[in-house]
Amino acid sequence: MHTSKLFPDSTTLELFDPLAQLLGAGDGVFTYTFDDAIKLAGHACPTVAGAFVMAQQAMARLYPQERPLRGGIRIRFAAPPDQGANGPFTQVLTLLTGAAAENGFAGLGGQHVRKGLLSFEADAERGPVTATFERNDTGEQVTLQYDASPIPADPHMMRDLQQVLSGNADDETIQRFRKAWADRVSRILQDGGQSTISES
Repeated sequence: MHTSKLFPDSTTLELFDPLAQLLGAGDGVFTYTFDDAIKLAGHACPTVAGAFVMAQQAMARLYPQERPLRGGIRIRFAAPPDQGANGPFTQVLTLLTGAAAENGFAGLGGQHVRKGLLSFEADAERGPVTATFERNDTGEQVTLQYDASPIPADPHMMRDLQQVLSGNADDETIQRFRKAWADRVSRILQDGGQSTISES
């Protein structure tokens, strides 16, 4: 069994899910790691890292003195789901917050509804990934943008990637690319949104 962490410095986010508690999935307190997001997406990249960091930042702002409520948050994206990295970005946010699009859980007796808590603007100009997080109980909200450019990649990484994708890379090039790719993801996580997340 493979038990080692994918990212040794895997960051975490803890939330309380009352639906999980109701249906007997422990006490409903879930601690998600960045490794969980990687397993959902099937890879680690600046987008997956950005979604995790944005969720952390949003929860810290909306629940500064209490544990965030999974399933109690509505998220509105300022662009369609097929624009840029919005698709994988939103999948990670659904994992962490429970907010789902129209294919989400419909609830029990009108409670614990997750369906429709994640929505998108029909059309918007391309730009940083932008989402508004809103608490269902208080209506408090925050709009955040994610831009990974302040944490740049190794200047040779994309050249190495092209060689890897073409099938012409030797082992040294492959390992150099993997290290550079993972290093940028780690730096985004370690930054915690200080450079990449802004409030608008």
